[in-house]
Amino acid sequence: MKRDAKALADLFNTLDAERQRSLFDYAEFLQSQGGLVQQEIAEPVAVPRADNESVVGAIKRLKKTYPMIDSMEVFAVASNLMTEHMVKGRDADEVINEIEVLFEETYKKLLREFE
Repeated sequence: MKRDAKALADLFNTLDAERQRSLFDYAEFLQSQGGLVQQEIAEPVAVPRADNESVVGAIKRLKKTYPMIDSMEVFAVASNLMTEHMVKGRDADEVINEIEVLFEETYKKLLREFE
């Protein structure tokens, strides 16, 4: 079994509400005991935007640019924007620009959380 944050979150989601509270309480207890690891947020990776880039291609590029962002954090908004492009015919460049802003703002939020 993989032992990382995602695996812990997956495990947490399989528990009933009472056990979720217990696990959370235990995690808070461990945190209060000290020995915390100071996390550093990496700088974005410069991945250039391709000419005539598709919306799907842009999302892939931005996931490489911002590997520190949990994809699920931007998934809903990015999916809605992609649907607007594919179903409603919204301009790809306009949608890509908004998705870039979404990733950048999410990155800035992540930085603020770790200050």
